[in-house]
Amino acid sequence: MMPLYRYQTPDGFDDLLLRSDNEALIGLWFENSCDVKTRNSVSLHHKIPPVIHDTCRWLDIYFSGRQPDFTPTFRMDQLTPFRKAVLATVCDIPFGRTLTYGEIAKRLKTNSAQAVGGAVGWNPICIVVPCHRVVGANGNLVGYGGGMNNKIALLRLEGIGFAR
Repeated sequence: MMPLYRYQTPDGFDDLLLRSDNEALIGLWFENSCDVKTRNSVSLHHKIPPVIHDTCRWLDIYFSGRQPDFTPTFRMDQLTPFRKAVLATVCDIPFGRTLTYGEIAKRLKTNSAQAVGGAVGWNPICIVVPCHRVVGANGNLVGYGGGMNNKIALLRLEGIGFAR
């Protein structure tokens, strides 16, 4: 089992857990996320892979309220062509902007915003692959595997205000 590394976030956010295969980031989750499969495997190693250092630097910039000018190397396994298309669209959502599930479905010429939601919810690399920027119809806030409080805080950090 590959170790998890902890990133301490600023106040207002749950801490993040990172996993790499030593070459690429393969997981980034909020600590209390429903997506974290191995909660008890957090470990600190003396030799931290460079991709973890890069991701932490990216997160430092992001949590300072700026869009980083680089993307850490990441890899997602088990990508179906549909997931790949949806997550590529999600990666193209600019910092400080949102898209709805329906808008993504329309761009991909599919009738199912629900299928888009499933693909977005599958995302194993939060924030870097900005699934928090995807909202429901009319801009409504709907599900987020990392917790709705974190989604709201991320959107606010990017200058997008939402009432709870």
